Amino acid sequence: MDQSMVTQEYDTVEPETRVGRVRSQLESATTDAVLVADETVVGAVHPRDLLRSRLSDDAAVESLLRRVPEVDTETDVREVARLLVENETTVAPVVEGGTLRGVVTRDSLLRTVEENLSVIDVEDVYTTDPVTVDRKTAMGELVNDLRENDVTRLPVLDDGDLVGVATTDDLVEFVTRSTTAPSAGDRGGEKPDLLELPVENVMSRPAETVTPQTPVQSAVERMLETGYDGLAVVDDDTHGDLVGVVSKTDVLRALVVAESNRLDVQMTNPGYLRTEERESVAERIEAVTAKAQELDVIEAQVDLQKHDEELRGQSLFRCQIRLFTDEEQVAGTAEGYGAADALSTALETLERNVLDLKNQRMAEEPHGRVPQEHREP
Repeated sequence: MDQSMVTQEYDTVEPETRVGRVRSQLESATTDAVLVADETVVGAVHPRDLLRSRLSDDAAVESLLRRVPEVDTETDVREVARLLVENETTVAPVVEGGTLRGVVTRDSLLRTVEENLSVIDVEDVYTTDPVTVDRKTAMGELVNDLRENDVTRLPVLDDGDLVGVATTDDLVEFVTRSTTAPSAGDRGGEKPDLLELPVENVMSRPAETVTPQTPVQSAVERMLETGYDGLAVVDDDTHGDLVGVVSKTDVLRALVVAESNRLDVQMTNPGYLRTEERESVAERIEAVTAKAQELDVIEAQVDLQKHDEELRGQSLFRCQIRLFTDEEQVAGTAEGYGAADALSTALETLERNVLDLKNQRMAEEPHGRVPQEHREP
């Protein structure tokens, strides 16, 4: 590991710390996540974790923390990038002999590899057809859109024109500032319903933009300089139409190059599975796709989410597996008690959907097609 990736700029709190304190701490944190540690690091809290949670400010932060992967000084850049992407985190503690030596952040990793990114352009990594919101959209709806689409930023439009970007950081900062400021209402303590206010109250403007032809190195430089997690992608430098977004996570995904011909599988929260279960995921998905060889699968994504419900000591999990092909997406979603059970059931659902798609394509082919006999002229 390049030691320049390791930084000492991080904040920690104890598991019993109030959520309200962490909310305020994230507003002024030197990194965009706060580590939760007792004798060892047990997890981290990001701004989007606060938005996903419905806990009160008096709840203990251990109720909403997410697990984060630990790395050591021998972990290479590609592996660190993979762990950050798969665990949906922006920080990984560097631990040696049980002692916390520092952290690797998404930003510190990108600074390390920045000079190597000039060989690819934004069009090679960006996300097309982004979800957007109107500037008059209520912030409550914005919060739901961010949660449902599992993103941290959304472009804001006004009559189809890009006018800004709304992010989880903007929301956390706005809510923290608004709930701690003195009320101006006629009755003491009365405050307007923040969730009813329009998005334009919280969005960053103007939106920082790049074009598909912008080198990724330049895009990363812009993101690091501005502190933004992503940029809007427009088809022209001047008054261009929105065509996508490029984020720091998109760039990290580009660094995760498969070392073999095995299907590229991206996993969120892989820590819920045992090591042998994680290692077999790609093989099990390939077994499903082999039953419909007509599918040209480019990438697979596996999303594991843990619920509060339990049965005989096993937590309820939701697993969604998505296959990205050259034409469309195929998905399988299921729930089960235990991550492995949810994964197996989702694979069964995926297999049914893959076979249904195969049969549908066969049904759409012209019937009665007879091979033509070859005749010499």
